[in-house]
Amino acid sequence: MGLSRRQLLRFGGVASAAALAGSCAVSGARFRAPRWTGDPFTLGVASGEPTPDGVVLWTRLAPDPFAPDGLGGMPRHPVTVDYEVAHDEQFRHVVRRGAVVADRALGHSVHPEIGGLDPQRWYFYRFRAGAAVSPVGRTRTAPAPGTSARLRFAYASCQAWNDGHYTAYRHMAAEDLDLVVHLGDYIYEYPLTGRRRDMQVPSPLRHESRDLAGYRLHYAWFKSEELLRRAHAAFPWLVTMDDHEIDDDWAGDAAATTVDIDVLRAVFLRRRAAAFQAMYEHQPLRLAQLPSGPNMRLHRRYRFGELAEITMLDTRQYRTRQACGGEIVTGCADVRGLDRTILGGTQREWLLDGFARSPARWQILGNQVVMGRTDHDPGPGVAVSTDAWDGYASERAAILGAAAEREVRNLVVLTGDRHENYAADLRRDAADPESAVVAAEFTGTSITSGGNGVDLPARGHELLAANPDLKFYNGQRGYVRVEVDEQLWRTDFRVVPFVERPGAPIHTRASFVVQDGVPGVVEAWSATDPLTRDEKSTTVTEHASGPALDGIR
Repeated sequence: MGLSRRQLLRFGGVASAAALAGSCAVSGARFRAPRWTGDPFTLGVASGEPTPDGVVLWTRLAPDPFAPDGLGGMPRHPVTVDYEVAHDEQFRHVVRRGAVVADRALGHSVHPEIGGLDPQRWYFYRFRAGAAVSPVGRTRTAPAPGTSARLRFAYASCQAWNDGHYTAYRHMAAEDLDLVVHLGDYIYEYPLTGRRRDMQVPSPLRHESRDLAGYRLHYAWFKSEELLRRAHAAFPWLVTMDDHEIDDDWAGDAAATTVDIDVLRAVFLRRRAAAFQAMYEHQPLRLAQLPSGPNMRLHRRYRFGELAEITMLDTRQYRTRQACGGEIVTGCADVRGLDRTILGGTQREWLLDGFARSPARWQILGNQVVMGRTDHDPGPGVAVSTDAWDGYASERAAILGAAAEREVRNLVVLTGDRHENYAADLRRDAADPESAVVAAEFTGTSITSGGNGVDLPARGHELLAANPDLKFYNGQRGYVRVEVDEQLWRTDFRVVPFVERPGAPIHTRASFVVQDGVPGVVEAWSATDPLTRDEKSTTVTEHASGPALDGIR
């Protein structure tokens, strides 16, 4: 893959060209690795963005990942990193070898894009830098065009380190999955307070992330969690962001706060540029997602044969500032403004064009904030969150209306953010209970954010009573597992009883299905399962271990 003059100039010369080569195979001169005094692969390995013939691989060299300067203990000079892709975990049948350059300009991260692979096949991969060899990762390509194979994936969001242990990822890594989707809040920019007693937080991390070094340190600290690294090494991932990758409740070119220096647009955009660069450096993203200053294209599509298309949305970077302070409010007329947007005009048209062109049987939206109408007032009034799609009601109506008009066969929205599990119908007109149901939305809870959680607290009862289209509520932690074929979509809400200490078991709290050609959600026991509700509620906990991948730490 060639590098454009614009890219070379943007990164400023030969060394930075080497950094860009971290997304491409290189030949010729090699940059020698130092004599390692520690493991340079402390942050693990990952893969993502699968296509029928390839994936992107990722690692970052960081022998001292918590060095205060955020540079991971690496020298200033570039290092050549070799990679291998094989059919087998022992690497007896290697199908791809290559080399990429890890450079200081991108935190010594590499993102080689591997092509020429067979569709719908598992592969193993690893990296080498000098004498050091990385853990082994496992990845899978997408099905070939024209095929309609079953798809199994999990999705997750919101993993505040302060709030608990990443036990859910141990169970996720043991699942039979093709893919993992992460919907944002991968890190939290907040100071790490050390409320978890199992690890002592270094002093630089006790401050909010505001610059590149700070964001790098936060990513490194979150990736220090072995169970998160295990899940990355087990499957390819699709990732996007929400607000905490930069700043709580940010919108477009504005921070949510009006009381600190981020109120200055230029200052906030510098912060956004630093956060985007750190995100790219720590995720399995392609060169197409390489940030340009404060801009990063995160809306993109991935096709899985003729069965499904996953459209990853970006509901932060292009949105209008939240109405009425971004809070849960009653009587905020501004939320219905025709000029308000959560996607921005360009992304909105791109999304609608995809509705018209895609032949996929299932249209899946990877979305950050709740799309369905959520009335938070248990009484006769209506109170909505203006940070969610409820704050952009006209654009929501336009999207769902277009899906109906263009006869999108099966539209399913995957959402994070709320730290709660929901299953809900989406109506063409969210305010009209007689309006046609046009889609389903499954909101997944957090990995840890919010602490242990409660199955059905008073808030859950109130939301269910106030929102007839909300069919299920749960306030525990975990992730969501999905299995979809030509006829049926099944969602399993996988929850753990606690996160504030390690070792939690997992069980499926509830399951819902969507039937091909029938929009809306149905509880699985009533649609496909002969067991009674009482029998269905008796669950068996599962103590799962990670996949048998040698060397994953």
